[in-house]
Amino acid sequence: MNSEEEFFDAETGLESDDSCEVSFKDALVFDSKKVTDGSTAHENGVWERRKTLPAEMISRNNFSIWNILKKCVGMELSKIAMPVVFNEPLSFLQRISEYMEHTHLIHKACSLSDSIDRMQVIAAFAVSAVASQWERTGKPFNPLLGETYELIREEERYRLISEQVSHHPPISAFHAQSLKQEFEFHGSIYPKLKFWGKSVEAEPQGTMTLELLKHKEAYTWVNPMCCVHNIILGKLWIEQYGTVEILNHSTGDKCVLNFKPCGMFGKELHRVEGYIQDKSKKKQRVIYGKWTECIYSVDPKVYDVYKKTEKKAGADCKKQKQVTLDGAEGEEADEMPEVQETVTVIPGSALLWRITPRPAHSAKMYNFTSFSMTLNELEPSMGRLLPPTDCRLRPDIRAMENGDIDTASTEKERLEEKQRAARRERSKDEEEWSTRWFHLGTNPYTGAEDWLYNGGYFDRNYTDSPGIY
Repeated sequence: MNSEEEFFDAETGLESDDSCEVSFKDALVFDSKKVTDGSTAHENGVWERRKTLPAEMISRNNFSIWNILKKCVGMELSKIAMPVVFNEPLSFLQRISEYMEHTHLIHKACSLSDSIDRMQVIAAFAVSAVASQWERTGKPFNPLLGETYELIREEERYRLISEQVSHHPPISAFHAQSLKQEFEFHGSIYPKLKFWGKSVEAEPQGTMTLELLKHKEAYTWVNPMCCVHNIILGKLWIEQYGTVEILNHSTGDKCVLNFKPCGMFGKELHRVEGYIQDKSKKKQRVIYGKWTECIYSVDPKVYDVYKKTEKKAGADCKKQKQVTLDGAEGEEADEMPEVQETVTVIPGSALLWRITPRPAHSAKMYNFTSFSMTLNELEPSMGRLLPPTDCRLRPDIRAMENGDIDTASTEKERLEEKQRAARRERSKDEEEWSTRWFHLGTNPYTGAEDWLYNGGYFDRNYTDSPGIY
């Protein structure tokens, strides 16, 4: 636990506010035969996942979000209809699956014998799960009621199923499991978004639960707050802030992570700092770094010595330079602070996680990571195997991915109208929507209400399934 080699890895939204409940009962199923999405197959027949999207990001320069949001200050945005141009070509269910980009960290935790060592890696996983939000200013499509998404990655030894279980309020449930019975990772997310004049704040209500089956351990936490600045004027930029507590319900170990707000001069931009304590509340490790860059751990005593030295050096520097705050208020936009120097590594630290660089063309493709680029891909024969509720078959998302904004907008409106009609019919018949793969129950570790997986999705046969399937 004292070298970077022991913990080294690679790099993971913003919630959606699409309105109007839509189900797949009346949705058109996209014709997968017409897809040209940049995917390739090797000469030996091995499928290679795509590295780009079919078309570049649609320009938003000629659209003003102010005309839509000026009457919504302080309101929750889940019921506000937004033009499709402000979306990115992914459903929120697909965005949730980006938590799994760093599954290798879970595998690492499974392999460790010490509970504090495991907690370090789980803490890195919790941070990495929000890393893909960096510069992702487009909103994912709000999932249609009954929509599903499956993600199977045999090389990473896991599979995931998610379902939109409610639309008002919007709730997305997911369940991921190891192909070798090593872990289960699940949760339900109810994103609450509010507009505050110059920014949109997203509160990701809902608990993440990670079970390490071999160790008979369960960890729970809630993701930090997310804020998108300069919605009306200036360059969009994102910050995460708030306290995240990760609890090991089996051992009593706890990790407290503080995602620091930007601050007046941006000194704390992107920074994460915290500690791990055992059940007797004794600090065992200090965690520090940036959620956009890397995370380290170090012995608390070493950290305290370093901070005292740093504080003294800062005090000496302050004597030589007076800082004024003139002009700090009244700005037209919340200017993004200059990104500070990379994380200063304290001697004796262990590297837990480092972000994977995004592809060179990422800025032209909604700032997607390499992992994100693959989520809406239709592999050969997949269209025949997926249920008609899968995100990949949504015509509005597919059209936007292909750069056809007019069709995307038309299809979005069509689905919204069909949803309104379906909801009116259910209301007339006093019929409640019935979820398929999840049920409302109690989280066995927190005791709170949660959506739990029924099981059976990957054993299903859709050829004779009734209803929306």
